[in-house]
Amino acid sequence: MNQPQLGLKVAELRQQKGLTQEQLAEKCEVSARTIQRIESGEVDPRVYTLHCLSDVLEFDFGEENTANENLWLTILHLSSAVCLLVVPLLLWSWKKNQSYKIDQHGRLVLNFQITMTLVLFAAAFLLMMFPAAFLLAGKTTVQAGEGFPIILATLCVPLPLIFIGIFCVFQGVVNAMRALSDRPIHYALSIPFIK
Repeated sequence: MNQPQLGLKVAELRQQKGLTQEQLAEKCEVSARTIQRIESGEVDPRVYTLHCLSDVLEFDFGEENTANENLWLTILHLSSAVCLLVVPLLLWSWKKNQSYKIDQHGRLVLNFQITMTLVLFAAAFLLMMFPAAFLLAGKTTVQAGEGFPIILATLCVPLPLIFIGIFCVFQGVVNAMRALSDRPIHYALSIPFIK
């Protein structure tokens, strides 16, 4: 992992463990200024310091974790095309401590999936209410000539679900390609539930 991602990850893990920069510096037997400079991205830590940070923060900062990073990023983004929250959640939970990039991309994918799951439930609920509206309006029987609009409306009922599915596939494929080419990731209509 390279700077500035390394410094951001060190700061994040230090805060998760409830350590100050001074406490982390003491445990790693370096100066607090060294930790400050690492976290701000000013310097790359020496091998010994990086090893101490790995031990104290319980995170492997080694390059071997990023060897298959692009493969996992692609799988993670393409899993958002399935419209199931479980798949990206399992991938992110499994790999988030092995790569800062996978952790950040996983959060974006999960936020998108949570948003799309909520949209799917809302759309399904509204679509179930559509036939109920006819029943409440007293349209239990269809007169001659009135059947075509009802049949057309019934055929159009699954269209929002189909459009949501196409949108999820599109977002997953586009962001997988962006991740592979190291371009910024953006999921449209995504609500940031996980920060």
